[in-house]
Amino acid sequence: MKMGVLVLEGPYQHEAADSAYHFVRAALARGHEITGIFLYTDGVNNANGYIKPPGERNIGQRFSELGAEGIPVVACTACARFRGFRRDMVSENVSLSGLGALSEYLRESDRFVTFGD
Repeated sequence: MKMGVLVLEGPYQHEAADSAYHFVRAALARGHEITGIFLYTDGVNNANGYIKPPGERNIGQRFSELGAEGIPVVACTACARFRGFRRDMVSENVSLSGLGALSEYLRESDRFVTFGD
């Protein structure tokens, strides 16, 4: 099954980003395909490559790893701009794009899952 993912919450505020990451990992382990992960509204903060928390729970790095594995991970350009992002702040393997990317993930997916309010 092809699945798309939308993340609406930033890191370390709620469990939405963690839940999305673990959902994607579980789906991949069961042989499903992830059409893309779209980081929207405060979810774009998960793409901040400058966040370097102590310990093992580096959410930005987790999304970068998914991108390195070939899963498109996209942060909304407009949302990022409203939150003061510069292009050099975006994590490796994560790109900036508009709602066209989100519409592609919706079109390509059999199921689409949203994490966050």
